[in-house]
Amino acid sequence: MPIPGTTKLSHLEEDLRALDFNLSADEWKQLEDAVTAIPVTGDRYNAEQQKQVGF
Repeated sequence: MPIPGTTKLSHLEEDLRALDFNLSADEWKQLEDAVTAIPVTGDRYNAEQQKQVGF
């Protein structure tokens, strides 16, 4: 999955290769279901970092 804002040419080239992938609707659904099944737990940042980002 491409990530915008890369600072390295090699990363940009890697991101652009994501365009070479084609998923069917069923494959896309399977991928979404798999990602949705991953439990998200805990804080995103530690206490000090949370203060810096306003959470």
